[in-house]
Amino acid sequence: MAGNNTVTAARGFLAAGVACGIKQSGKPDLGLLVCPSGATTAAVFTTNKIVSAAVQVSKEHVKRGKTYGVVVNSGNANACTGNKGLKNAIKMCSETAKHIEEPPRSVLVASTGIIGEQLPISRIVKGVSRAADKLSASASGGLDFAKAIMTTDTRPKQAVRRLEVSGAEVTIAGAVKGAGMIGPNMATTLCFITTDAAIAKPLLAKALKGAIGESLNKLTVDRHQSTNDTAIILASGLAANRPIVTECPRYKRFAKMLMDLCDDLARQMALDAEGTTQIFKVVVNGAATKADAAKAARAIADYPLVKCAVHGGDPNWGRIICAVGSVGVKLNPEKLSCKLGPITVFRNGAPAKFDREKASKVVSQTEHTITVDLGAGKQSDFCYGCDLTAEYVRINAEYHT
Repeated sequence: MAGNNTVTAARGFLAAGVACGIKQSGKPDLGLLVCPSGATTAAVFTTNKIVSAAVQVSKEHVKRGKTYGVVVNSGNANACTGNKGLKNAIKMCSETAKHIEEPPRSVLVASTGIIGEQLPISRIVKGVSRAADKLSASASGGLDFAKAIMTTDTRPKQAVRRLEVSGAEVTIAGAVKGAGMIGPNMATTLCFITTDAAIAKPLLAKALKGAIGESLNKLTVDRHQSTNDTAIILASGLAANRPIVTECPRYKRFAKMLMDLCDDLARQMALDAEGTTQIFKVVVNGAATKADAAKAARAIADYPLVKCAVHGGDPNWGRIICAVGSVGVKLNPEKLSCKLGPITVFRNGAPAKFDREKASKVVSQTEHTITVDLGAGKQSDFCYGCDLTAEYVRINAEYHT
């Protein structure tokens, strides 16, 4: 749909979002995403050993046949809630299934919010009913869904991409929530992607894992992962493209576009992270292994002193070099180099002459890139990070109250 950048942009999807009283604020807190024709589905989940009831249920349901609906609540994680929490997650699926007239196991569930509290299931049951009545293929329905999944997010995060596959226009659309506890592994947040592509389930799963791995998993806000992280992709197959059943050029184009969409969503998350005013990309080159490059990039992006320096517009390359040297990656001290944007600040193991005022302007931008060369090989990787502010502390100090 032209002008629609929500999860309903892809053919075959309906969405809705309502406030049902989970959040004390009265803000939207329950979303439905429905594919009446049934969707081929893949998902990735948190690798935290403590997982929410919703993750437990969805891990089982996604193995089944087609998915007809996803029900999501915000304001309550339904994690560490025991057998009652598990029953409530299953109840959310069965109530949704009743309204769309499909089996409970064809519905996935996701939750986000405060850990350790039982869901107000009676309110949710009423909310599911109201959301089912509001289901729409319109942009407003998609936007309502994106708003309903938010927690400390200040704005909904959505993206859409379109490409031609065997003469048919294929749409990929996504909505994501997440502003804290983003320290990766698998989904790092709640992410819902729709597409009207006709594509085999194993290939859909491979494309999703690759896209998340190179986007949302490359974002770190505070080095913490949630108990609820979930990313789901639903493919209605209604674009009428020749089905993608092998890793052919059509699959590669689809996977590349999916990765681009997920990168867009990840950057939106970084710019809306709790208290964030700036984001930065860390690129590590010259690593002995890909794992070393990833480890070094994440060490820099996670280092609190680097994050504070970015917030203050301080071109403090010493903190960057310190972070790299502290994580056990192979490096050559005599070849180690660092750039802030286009400005070389450290070259071959020694300080470089540079204009501090110009470097400060680079670091003070809303977005900039830190590039480090380890001088130990030919491998590269990257990570997205953001500044650390007093507002982050305030938000997390007051989160439960």
